[in-house]
Amino acid sequence: MNTLRRWVVHAAALAFAAALPAQSADTRSEAIATMKRDFKPRGIATLDRIDEDGVQAVCNRTRDNPPKEVAERLERDQLTTIRFPADGKLLGDWKAGERVAQSGRGLTWTDPAGVTGGSCYNCHRIGPAETSFGTIGPSLYQFGKLRGYGPEVQRYVYGKIYNAKAYNLCSQMPRLGYVGALTEQEIKDLVALLLDPTSPVNQ
Repeated sequence: MNTLRRWVVHAAALAFAAALPAQSADTRSEAIATMKRDFKPRGIATLDRIDEDGVQAVCNRTRDNPPKEVAERLERDQLTTIRFPADGKLLGDWKAGERVAQSGRGLTWTDPAGVTGGSCYNCHRIGPAETSFGTIGPSLYQFGKLRGYGPEVQRYVYGKIYNAKAYNLCSQMPRLGYVGALTEQEIKDLVALLLDPTSPVNQ
């Protein structure tokens, strides 16, 4: 997405946030001041990471419960940020997808720029062989087997990984494609991990 379009989407969300009543403004200001005092830039992890964008501001100020019409408008805006592959192909290699799901690298202060990774198991159960996984997100085991393998499901999964806030504004899932944590190919590989009928996820 070009810089102007990103700015317009961000500005629209900030305008909505400004119109909402702040929840405990003193506490919020105090928390931000503490983070700015205690967080130090290291490597590629700079202090701009503690700045909330417009969508985050809306969710923070409404305790993840914005008015329905606000959420729907901003979800439509977020949907426009998703860059689907120009070739129209959404399925990659599920084996590569498993490596992405397992990788905890990417955008950490010790990583050089350009290193990516999903850390998907931190929040989800995915493959049957992995015994260590988080439960913040729903189980994705047998995702394709339960939901189907068709193009609509593939497009949804690709978009959800790219920018989850396009489908649920206050989702806790990172916007992995939007922020550059994953490449187009890595997202395709994760789609295959979940939707390739030969993937162990669907056995």
